[in-house]
Amino acid sequence: MTVRGTDTDVLVVGGGPVGLAAALECRRAGLDVVVVEPREGAVDKACGEGLMPGALALLRSWDVDPPGHVLAGISYRQGPRHADHRFRGAVGRGVRRTTLHAALAERAADLGATALHGRVTALRTRPDGTAAAMVQSGRAPGPPEPSADDAATGTGTAELTARWVLACDGLHSPVRRLLGLEAAPRHPDARRRFGLRRHYRLAPWDDLVEVHWSPSAEAYVTPVAEDLVGVAVLGPRGTDLDATLAELPELAARLAGAAADGPVRGAGPLLQRSRRRSLGPVRLVGDASGYVDALTGEGLRVGFAQARAAVATLEDPAQYERAWRAATRDYRLLTSGLVRAATSPVRRAVVPAAARLPGVYGAVVERLAR
Repeated sequence: MTVRGTDTDVLVVGGGPVGLAAALECRRAGLDVVVVEPREGAVDKACGEGLMPGALALLRSWDVDPPGHVLAGISYRQGPRHADHRFRGAVGRGVRRTTLHAALAERAADLGATALHGRVTALRTRPDGTAAAMVQSGRAPGPPEPSADDAATGTGTAELTARWVLACDGLHSPVRRLLGLEAAPRHPDARRRFGLRRHYRLAPWDDLVEVHWSPSAEAYVTPVAEDLVGVAVLGPRGTDLDATLAELPELAARLAGAAADGPVRGAGPLLQRSRRRSLGPVRLVGDASGYVDALTGEGLRVGFAQARAAVATLEDPAQYERAWRAATRDYRLLTSGLVRAATSPVRRAVVPAAARLPGVYGAVVERLAR
């Protein structure tokens, strides 16, 4: 049901998990959708790869059920101290990011979403309120026809029009920059944190996500298959994955002799802000709309919820803003508070406090997991 005078109802910029979730919501709503993504194949990134119970429930609502390893809860660990909380009710799942992406992409294709390998280089609102995006791609639909040189190199630029645009293009969103919606972090130095991740080929030793606290960084251990664990490290600029592991004897002993499976991937700075989430027919969704930190581990749950809210409120940008605030409120408040503690002199007290107050710790985990 393409809107008259446009190539598609919805243009999704960014074909990662949140972009594909948005495409699934569009198809469920009967909307034509084109997903533009510059990277080919299964898209990988530095992340913890743990799907909280709420994220897994949303995936299943789209008939997406990727294989992985059960996640029964969260364990904070610092030397001999630890605070464990097992989820009440439904459990989560550790899923390798490339496995998750492939499952979402397959489902989106099954439902008729169009995937376009390309990059949005310009974006404007047309007089009728619809959007026009310049897409650099060898397969961009519509005029202008590629030149002979373009045909030879497999590249070309074409204008793609849509009633709405959902910018799901990540932490350093090009669309957010193109539209002037970038906002400077309020605390650019104290909370400028980065992430690293590497996989190790060994059998998981637990069904909990372990969060090991070193003096300056946190190491997340997530089982993602019967013979594979992912280790993600979060810390200030200059954090080194191997150096952090050397500060964590318990974890270093577990990983000793295990073969690395793939390279170290990095991301950051993690703290990103947007001035607003809507401008004309464009909505910022997921990390593109703003991000606090990966410390609490529920980024995909929040991103999926935003995707659902964005599609449900396409006609009303003010309603999307309200829905965005509701979907991200717990994440923003609780994650901001924990990051402030983690980057302050009270850092060493976080795990002991969680161990002494298991009820409070468990309530926070449950609130973020659902």
